[in-house]
Amino acid sequence: MSTTGIGLTIWFAATAASVAYIAYDLLTRTPEMKVMKWGWVLVALYTGPFAFAVYWFSCREPVPRTHETFVAPLWKQAVGSTIHCVAGDATGIILAASVTLMLGLPMGLDLVVEYAAGFTFGLLIFQALFMKDVLGGSYVHAVRKTWLAEWLSMNAVMSGMIPAMVILMTRHMNAMEPTSGRFWGVMSFATLVGAVLAYPVNWWLVKHGLKHGMGTDRALGKGGSGLDPHPMAMSAAHASGGRTVSTGRLALVALLTLIMLGVGIALAARYGDLSMR
Repeated sequence: MSTTGIGLTIWFAATAASVAYIAYDLLTRTPEMKVMKWGWVLVALYTGPFAFAVYWFSCREPVPRTHETFVAPLWKQAVGSTIHCVAGDATGIILAASVTLMLGLPMGLDLVVEYAAGFTFGLLIFQALFMKDVLGGSYVHAVRKTWLAEWLSMNAVMSGMIPAMVILMTRHMNAMEPTSGRFWGVMSFATLVGAVLAYPVNWWLVKHGLKHGMGTDRALGKGGSGLDPHPMAMSAAHASGGRTVSTGRLALVALLTLIMLGVGIALAARYGDLSMR
């Protein structure tokens, strides 16, 4: 077995152990909301021991009945927001990539489809559908309330995933095969890069009450229906502090995420091959 093969085997084994531990802990002791339980398991599936380390220090209840206090700091609230974002976006991106690469589309067109799939899955499933109870029970209302925050987060995620995917896949052709271990290794690395770049954006969104943070089912109910009175702040309502954000500041942050996305595409074009099938 090659060095790469050994490395991937170790990575997949560590990922399996991480997923198993996080799933078991969430089912038996840490009172996280149901949507976030799914989010943590999915992100652990994509980022393995990195997700385990982040989970241990930001979400795992260290002492019974302390989860609400433990997850209250803003940086942990932002972790929860990032996990929720990446779980939905990366799932849509990976599913789309698995299909588009098998169809033999040019890499540049792949990215357009993956962006659309990631944003759609993240918004319509992980944000609007899973969070509609938190936002009053109306699915349409939930879509309207969450699309902007989801779009800003998505831009940041893709700014990291695009160059990672394109550069690594165009240099190792078998990484374009969804049936190969290298493909899943590349997608894991790309998701990790996307999550790192998405964290500052989610921190800002949570800080200004534009996105939810880390939750706990004791305070909010498993689906979030127990939340009262502010639907956009989770267990640590202090994260928003009642702040409002001007249109100008929102436009500036949107511009910054678009610049991030543009830089990611430029790196992919410079060091990869967007025309490769």
